[in-house]
Amino acid sequence: MKEFGERLRALRLEKGMGQIQLAKELEVGKSVISLWELGKCEPTLSKLVAISKFFGVTIDYLVGLED
Repeated sequence: MKEFGERLRALRLEKGMGQIQLAKELEVGKSVISLWELGKCEPTLSKLVAISKFFGVTIDYLVGLED
């Protein structure tokens, strides 16, 4: 099962975005995107909702509850 960070990275790359671009979209620092993707920290619920809306996926998908 893919971890949140792996799913986030895959979604970002599918859109052809860099970490800096995604950070601007989500109003966080670039280092935060890196930490999320590396699994060193997790987003808040409000950021998880923003990520879900931005990529058009469910929160369940992001956290690995569905494929």
